[in-house]
Amino acid sequence: MLTVDDDQAVSRAVARDLRRRYGQDYQVVRASSGAEALDALREIKLRGGRVAVMLADYRMPQMSGVDFLEQAMDLFPRARRALLTAYADTDAAIQAINVVDVDHYLLKPWDPPEEKFYPVVDALLEAWQAAGDREVDEVKVVGHRWSSPSYKIRDFLASNLVPYRWFAADEPEGRRLLRAAGAGPEAIPLVVTPAGQALTAPTTAEVAGVVGLSTAPVRGFYDLIIIGGGPAGLGAAVYGASEGLRTVLVERRAIGGQAGQSSRIENYLGFPDGVSGAQLTERARRQAGKFEAEVLTTRDVVGLEARGSARVVRFSDGDELSAHTVIIATGVSYRPLVASGAAELTGRGVYYGSAATEGPLCAGTHVYIVGGANSAGQAALFFSRYAHRVTILVRGDSLERSMSYYLIQQLAAIDNIVVRTRCEVIEAHGDEHLEAVTVRDSNEGTAVTLPCEHLFVFIGAEPRTEWLGGAVRRDSRGFVCTGPDLLVGGQRPAGWDRDRDPFYLESSVPGIFAAGDVRANSVKRVASAVGEGAMAVTLVHKYLEAQ
Repeated sequence: MLTVDDDQAVSRAVARDLRRRYGQDYQVVRASSGAEALDALREIKLRGGRVAVMLADYRMPQMSGVDFLEQAMDLFPRARRALLTAYADTDAAIQAINVVDVDHYLLKPWDPPEEKFYPVVDALLEAWQAAGDREVDEVKVVGHRWSSPSYKIRDFLASNLVPYRWFAADEPEGRRLLRAAGAGPEAIPLVVTPAGQALTAPTTAEVAGVVGLSTAPVRGFYDLIIIGGGPAGLGAAVYGASEGLRTVLVERRAIGGQAGQSSRIENYLGFPDGVSGAQLTERARRQAGKFEAEVLTTRDVVGLEARGSARVVRFSDGDELSAHTVIIATGVSYRPLVASGAAELTGRGVYYGSAATEGPLCAGTHVYIVGGANSAGQAALFFSRYAHRVTILVRGDSLERSMSYYLIQQLAAIDNIVVRTRCEVIEAHGDEHLEAVTVRDSNEGTAVTLPCEHLFVFIGAEPRTEWLGGAVRRDSRGFVCTGPDLLVGGQRPAGWDRDRDPFYLESSVPGIFAAGDVRANSVKRVASAVGEGAMAVTLVHKYLEAQ
């Protein structure tokens, strides 16, 4: 455990408190400057040592705590990081956290340490121990920069937090890997596992099978099947498994849903300095695993039906899985951009969601973002770190009706972010990849074609529930109707066979529930989705007790 602070009194106090609590298990190293701390880290690295936690004072001469942590991450990237800061510097520390991805910040003084210091360090150590401090076995991906299949594999691995290294197929190392695999251009993308197994032009399901993601259920019958791995699904998995239900969560693509793609969520309760979607997702995944909930990825559910007392889900490969109850938590998807040429260029310059893997590739370019909700604002903040300029195109008159106030204020404070209202993309141009977009400006009544290599789309919210068919009642937009919405004129839904009204989150079929954004008239927020997931489990218990 390493601590660095130029104030000797504070430095001694930190080291004293750390040794008092953790001295039997960890060596505590104290430094009085960033340079001295980096020298200590280099010596530890040479000796083959490991670093679990780094605590750095925010305001130090010559090298600030932020600058130190940025350099220290190169030596020990898996060490957990925290800033020590005075109350007056809290806002600046929070801004720094967004840049360096620090895990916590600690206000000085922290007396009593049992309440204000140790719980934070305990959490840092728990996260470090769960992740492990070993060399990361990287998957190698060889592909073309503007290949849609190559992007799909990269995005899949990144979304599932699988470490990988990208190699362009036309560069020496990429060509070497292709030759070693005996593969030609038709093999793109090529995926090579740490064990040396090569997959040519694989599906995401094939990739999932070789990188350690679970795709097959352990049981044939469960108490609860959760369809969808966003905040609602993860919330239901944690509460269901922790309360003793045999629980399995099934996700088509990647755990986390749209929230998992967010670069920074700053209005989620309990995270005053914000949390990235990936961090929140990984913590929830670990929590669900702690309670022995199963998580299956790349399993596409295409049907749902009631067979007697069982509720059965059907997968695209023909397999089936049964349970006493089902929670539908599939969330919503971004609506396709209705613009000529956009569909053909998807994955080759046109992207849906933040596509964080593209961030470094946007360095020095002009990025366009379509949409005016929170997800678009968070993406603009993320890409502003890389791009020369970020332009947000909004169809409405302003952002006030669709975006949170705190995000609007942050966007206004960043010089390279521009918001253009009453604008929409009507055409995307390019052969091999996106090269330009035509934008209609309703303010001026004109359309102009602008150079553009990166267009990120965050428009609309479609539930994508067509796979349900007539299994449960949906509204005109496809959202699942539940509880009071099913009582038309005081009458229960057709086919309802219980001597009670549907529970609040229960669908038109007893034992099938809906939670989160997929539910009609739900509040589209991460916190409410998690809450509905937990509430749905409570109603599952009521349903099972009445059986």
